[in-house]
Amino acid sequence: MYLFIWRHSKHFSSWSMLDEPHIYRENYLRADVTVLAPYLEEALAILARSGDWNVDELQRVRPEIIPLDESRIVISHVDGREAAGADF
Repeated sequence: MYLFIWRHSKHFSSWSMLDEPHIYRENYLRADVTVLAPYLEEALAILARSGDWNVDELQRVRPEIIPLDESRIVISHVDGREAAGADF
């Protein structure tokens, strides 16, 4: 089995990016979805059945694929923005 992780952010979108993928049915600033499946086609079928995800658009975004055959870090997140004037 694998985890298929799609992430897409419109945080820095502009009119010059009109061909940017729109992976979620509703409007969003950031969209993430993770699916557990034995292969990519099954992951996309699961997303299609949910009705919330635009599968045609998801196919334009390369997912991160994590095999579940060994111990590993699965998710980590670091926000690159620094707090202005913060004294750490």
